[in-house]
Amino acid sequence: MTSPRIISFRIEPERVAELDAIAKSLDRDHSHLLNEAVKSWLDQQRRFVAMINDGLRASKSGKTIADEDLDDLIGSWAKVKPSKERQAKARARS
Repeated sequence: MTSPRIISFRIEPERVAELDAIAKSLDRDHSHLLNEAVKSWLDQQRRFVAMINDGLRASKSGKTIADEDLDDLIGSWAKVKPSKERQAKARARS
C-alpha cells in the first residue's frame, strides 16, 4: 500500500464545526470522515460517468426511446402519475 498523501483545501468555518460535531459523536477523526466522504463522492461520480457513457453508446447505436415512451417511463417513476390532461399540456409545450 502506498503512503497517504497530505492535501489541503479551504473550508467554511461552519462546515468545520459540523465536521467536528460529527467526528466527536462517532469517535472518529477528521481524516477518517473526509476520506469516507471523498470515497463516496468518487463512487457516485464514477457511476454517473458510466451512466452517461452507456447513454452515449446506446444513442450512437440507434437505441433511443421515443418521446411518448420516455414520458410514460418517467411517469412510471413518479408516485403520482400525471393526468392525461397534464401529459397533453406537457407535449403541447414541447
